Amino acid sequence: MLDSTRVLNNESGYAANVYEDKESQMLKVCDNLEQLGFLPKELVKNEVSWFYSNLNIDDYYFALESVETISNHIMSLYGAKILAYTKNENVLDINLQKETDDSAVYIHSSEPGVSQIYGPQHEKAIDEKFLDNSTSAEAYRVESYRSSSNGGGLTSQLRSYFVTKCEFENAEPTPEQETDIKQVADKSFLKKATDYTLNLYGDVMQTVLQRTGPVIEMYEVKGSRERRLIIGYRQRSTKGFFSAVSDLYHYYDLYSTRKYVEQFSNGVTIIGLYLHPVPQSKAAPIEHSIYQVMKEASLLYCLPKTPLQQYFQTNKLSVQEMVYGYVGWIFAQHFLNRLGKEYLSLTSILDRANPVHEEVLSKLKKRLRQDTFTREYILDIMKRYPELLKVLYANFATTHYVNQREASLQPTISYQRLTNMEVLSVADISKKIKSVTSNAHEQLVFESFLTFNKHVLKTNFYQTTKVALSFRMDPSFLPEIEYPAPLYGMFLVVGSEFRGFHLRFSDVARGGIRMIRSRNREAYSINLRTLFDENYNLANTQHRKNKDIPEGGSKGTILLDVDQQDKPLVAFEKYVDSVLDLLIDGETIGVKEKLVDLTEKPEILFFGPDEGTAEYMDWASQHARRRGAGFWKAFTTGKSQSLGGIPHDLYGMTTRSVHQYVLGIYRTFNLKEEECTKLQTGGPDGDLGSNEVKISGDKTVAIVDGSGVLYDAEGIDREELTRLATSRLMISNFDIEKLSASGFRVLVDEDNVTLPDGTVVENGLSFRNTFHTNELARANLFVPCGGRPESVGLDNVHKLIGDDGVPLFKYIVEGANLFFTQEARLRLEKAGVVIFKDASANKGGVTSSSLEVLAALSFNDEEFDQHMSVKGDVVPEFYEAYVVEVQNFIEHNAALEFDALWREHKLTKTPISILSDELSNAIVQLQAQLQGSGLWDNASLRTTVLNRAFPKLLLDTLGLDTLLERIPESYVKSIFGAYLASQFVYKYGAHPDNFAFFEFMRENF
Repeated sequence: MLDSTRVLNNESGYAANVYEDKESQMLKVCDNLEQLGFLPKELVKNEVSWFYSNLNIDDYYFALESVETISNHIMSLYGAKILAYTKNENVLDINLQKETDDSAVYIHSSEPGVSQIYGPQHEKAIDEKFLDNSTSAEAYRVESYRSSSNGGGLTSQLRSYFVTKCEFENAEPTPEQETDIKQVADKSFLKKATDYTLNLYGDVMQTVLQRTGPVIEMYEVKGSRERRLIIGYRQRSTKGFFSAVSDLYHYYDLYSTRKYVEQFSNGVTIIGLYLHPVPQSKAAPIEHSIYQVMKEASLLYCLPKTPLQQYFQTNKLSVQEMVYGYVGWIFAQHFLNRLGKEYLSLTSILDRANPVHEEVLSKLKKRLRQDTFTREYILDIMKRYPELLKVLYANFATTHYVNQREASLQPTISYQRLTNMEVLSVADISKKIKSVTSNAHEQLVFESFLTFNKHVLKTNFYQTTKVALSFRMDPSFLPEIEYPAPLYGMFLVVGSEFRGFHLRFSDVARGGIRMIRSRNREAYSINLRTLFDENYNLANTQHRKNKDIPEGGSKGTILLDVDQQDKPLVAFEKYVDSVLDLLIDGETIGVKEKLVDLTEKPEILFFGPDEGTAEYMDWASQHARRRGAGFWKAFTTGKSQSLGGIPHDLYGMTTRSVHQYVLGIYRTFNLKEEECTKLQTGGPDGDLGSNEVKISGDKTVAIVDGSGVLYDAEGIDREELTRLATSRLMISNFDIEKLSASGFRVLVDEDNVTLPDGTVVENGLSFRNTFHTNELARANLFVPCGGRPESVGLDNVHKLIGDDGVPLFKYIVEGANLFFTQEARLRLEKAGVVIFKDASANKGGVTSSSLEVLAALSFNDEEFDQHMSVKGDVVPEFYEAYVVEVQNFIEHNAALEFDALWREHKLTKTPISILSDELSNAIVQLQAQLQGSGLWDNASLRTTVLNRAFPKLLLDTLGLDTLLERIPESYVKSIFGAYLASQFVYKYGAHPDNFAFFEFMRENF
């Protein structure tokens, strides 16, 4: 932050570059030029002297370059001077460059304060070729200098860049050495840097190591208008930043005399800038300009490159306006209301309860969205009216830009570029949009920006410590016709590597964070279009699945940009940190500016593992602790056992729920497990798949996993299958010697494989992807434990039913999320298949995670370490007993729901797939009603319910009073409501009579 007490003596901070052999090198260059003969012999000495003396090129250049390279550069400049003379020009345009694998030199003409886009874009090349992908294993440092010579009136000032590969003092430092700058610095830097610079950079480096985001410090220079800006950040955490910062200070009429990029083997990058005001500039005092640069450097760190970059570089938009426009563009892509009245009319005509009609509407909605307003079309419209972006940004800033310190320096509603801008009302902005735009499409685009402004409740947009931009949104703008279940909360997160959402259906909610990758640009385009809807549907499914527990449903998604597929960890860390910006009131590390919070209440989110993020849960929990979040122990589930996590795979939590439905089918239909044939997707390498193998004793005839298809009509060898499941290995590791004569294995990379019955499999990948619809897959029971969402829909469900009307499977327990579409489930049930859907069957994992969270909220740090932290092979007694209690709770609730569903199905003949939703919705709605009812205020009833709802082990260890004191009241209310609602609905069904609840309370309480 800006601090006027930080004053330096007027010294460079680096030892000057001095090349001792410069004089002898000049003589060699003269000799070389005379031998080449391109320059008149009598001019050689003057040209060499002019090059070495008049241009004020830094000595670093002469130390790096060979005699031959310098000679070539002198000849190039001589030719340029002749050309300038013949054109009667008095400015010599110089552009010299040389690149090797390990270094680069760039020298070009440069006027102070002139943006790099008007000259050779060497800084952009330096970013792309040397800095963006720097790691401790391969890193490059940069030195850059500006000359003060005018070259005898024929040239402007020169800017030089020298890029060299780092040679670290210690390339692989230990954790203890990582904090010592002399251990982790480049050897050249250590020779050149003064002691003061080492200390200054060392302090910045220490702060970077404790923080996820950038560290930005400013220092005044005694007796000078120069300001030194030091920016530290983690390597590979941003791209294009070096060149973007240059654009930023040029925007505010500043120029640099020198700048440095230093790399360190502990993964830290530090940029040092020596800034001055442009002579005769009419800009604000340098104190204000520097402060703006500091504030806005964090925005550029988050988003150094956007499609609106040129508008910033040419002064048509400020940094804030550019970044705001980029975020608004993303918002418009996902939420522009473009279905139109015709679609609404069609929804009223068609029967939404009819699965065929529903799927037609769904496909039509997707088509309308992707065909009407493409990303490119929206961006093209935005670029036509940059003045509207400025007005809309001003409207955004009036709400969210509050900083008393900056207001004292500069009493405006926003940054310097908005000082003279009239702030319009929402009504006036709407009128302006209508008057400026030329058609309805353009109007819709800019109205979506206004919708964005109206519904942002808080944002970290104006914080200097941010790593990505996060926005807590009021989701009420979502049209009910498209999203019938209302969201409680919504976060939009935008980073340089990704975009993402976090959606939840109640205040207290929990769900996993999913990392979405794309194989190619086409896949990315599809993922982009479906991102929000997939997130919404997953969270909605989670909400129904979470009916037994206090947390409602939520889900987070992180979509990696098409060219950032190798950055999942970086994206995840930024996502988590930027969301924490909006959850934590204060920060124990660094400074966190006050946020405008229109929610006016604290929030807690609970994250869990999902596809691509399971390994990151420990980091997220510990990072929340470093950030000072009081809820850090409960912030994530799926943590290591050492951090109190209860691994679902180790204890088979999800499988215990799924298998209760399998056992319920055996019990209900009098089947002998050992005689029941089964198809399983999701192999012995997965969590659910491996435990299903270990816990079952059926006759499994086929397993499909990521490696291919394993089949044996006689039943796959159970001992060999268990070996794979225990070691978490794919079926590619199955010993095929243990297959019967009718058995086979086809791997995804195999083609033209002949099966025992003579059938030829032309493509193994296609065979794997469609095997669950193959006649060979026929079995009594199908248990999907893995597979892509919507693997079975209206397009292929007929293959499971068969031409003769005899389904491939009699019973299905959907362990994998969304494996079937609802329309497909209903078709299967109509054909006589008994199917239990995912939201009912696989809730064991979420139940386990919920009880993990409850323990984390219940214990203080010391107790948590004692009772819930597994240290090596030492498992605390409480932990061991608690896991058993969790397992029993999962199995009990799964059996309750199975019985309730089957009872209601027999009674009403309603398809189980519909009953599952009705039961879930009934519990969720009743839970919300009970939390707000007078029942909660009945102290005696409240105590009775909570003594039954809390795990007995927690009550015995801490007591109810302590639990109520430590756990947030909103969470306890959710426990109260969830227990009463689930027990009532499981007993009386989704549509009880008017006196049922009275009877339930009288009998039980």
